[in-house]
Amino acid sequence: MNPKLSNRINEMATSATLAMAAKARELRAEGKDIIGLSLGEPDFTIPEFVKEAGVQAIQNDFHSYTPVDGYGDLKDAIITKFKRDNKLTYTPSQIVVSTGAKQSLANLAMVLLNDGDEVLLPAPYWVSYSDISKVAGGIPKEIKTSIETDFKITAESLQEAITPKTKMIIYSSPCNPSGSVYSKKELRALADVLVKHPDIIVVSDEIYEHILFDGEHFSMAQFEDMYDRTVVVNGVSKAFSMTGWRIGYIGAPEWIAKACTKMQGQVTSGANCIAQRATITALENPPSKIKYMVDAFKDRRSLILKLLSKIPGFKSNTPEGAFYVFPDISYYFGKTLKGKNINSASDFSLFLLEEANVATVTGEAFGDPNCIRISYAASETDIKQAMKQIKEALT
Repeated sequence: MNPKLSNRINEMATSATLAMAAKARELRAEGKDIIGLSLGEPDFTIPEFVKEAGVQAIQNDFHSYTPVDGYGDLKDAIITKFKRDNKLTYTPSQIVVSTGAKQSLANLAMVLLNDGDEVLLPAPYWVSYSDISKVAGGIPKEIKTSIETDFKITAESLQEAITPKTKMIIYSSPCNPSGSVYSKKELRALADVLVKHPDIIVVSDEIYEHILFDGEHFSMAQFEDMYDRTVVVNGVSKAFSMTGWRIGYIGAPEWIAKACTKMQGQVTSGANCIAQRATITALENPPSKIKYMVDAFKDRRSLILKLLSKIPGFKSNTPEGAFYVFPDISYYFGKTLKGKNINSASDFSLFLLEEANVATVTGEAFGDPNCIRISYAASETDIKQAMKQIKEALT
């Protein structure tokens, strides 16, 4: 900690996923052949029709500052997408386009949280939810789950976690890191609790909406009695493999959207002009245009689960969406592997990096100290080789 820096930054954790990716790059620079299964980044190139839209935007001389909350025709495309895919109706004043869904989440925390407000986080949760809440003055409060409950909270556990200080709940479905998906019935049970607490804002992170293998995606905002207090966060990074284009967006009650626009206007202003133009084309196309990627992820899910089942000490659920497995590896706690003591998921993840040359992420960063996250957004060749190297390192 540097005393010249703010308490805010000194107390903030480094993103575990980005830290592991950086460590993997360092080892590669030293000549090690590291297989990266830490980042949630599809290995596909973006669809050709999206590329062409980006090129066309450049040729059409888009280069100027964009509206803070996004181009009007991009908002129209987002509204059409919400109606088509989610049966949700929004107006342009309810949409805010940001530099990635992460900025959308940060905007929400900054405009909604005061010091001491509690933010409920069903655990496991995406690594940045906690520190985004903290930097806005909020107090993260985990709602524990387990692999036995498919890493999903219940109405009872939600009710027990609510206090007079609860201001917000943030969850993802499909979930990063577990791949779990809340059904309409499960969400209705949670909504029945939340309607009794009308001051709690729901933030539904739906960035993995289209990467769904079983069942059907449903949004909390689709319930009429939750629409006016639910913010839907989405973007194009995962479904369209546009991670570096950095476009996220929200559909929200107008008063929240206006506040996010105000906040963004003082921090970054509008998102990249070329990326916005390409996103219009991406969203105007039906989800069927990216089904080839979803089908590939489903095959990889089957592959990695099959290979993990052959490695002692890995206990996994079957993820219904996203592109992660989140195995419980607590079997190895208290053991010594190749002279290294394993007392935590962080120890185990570091062991795999150093001894198996495979980058994963500790579950501690996601609110579950018994697990690690493994991304299968990599090629089948890399998945097979990584599982081989992990198995060899552990035997």
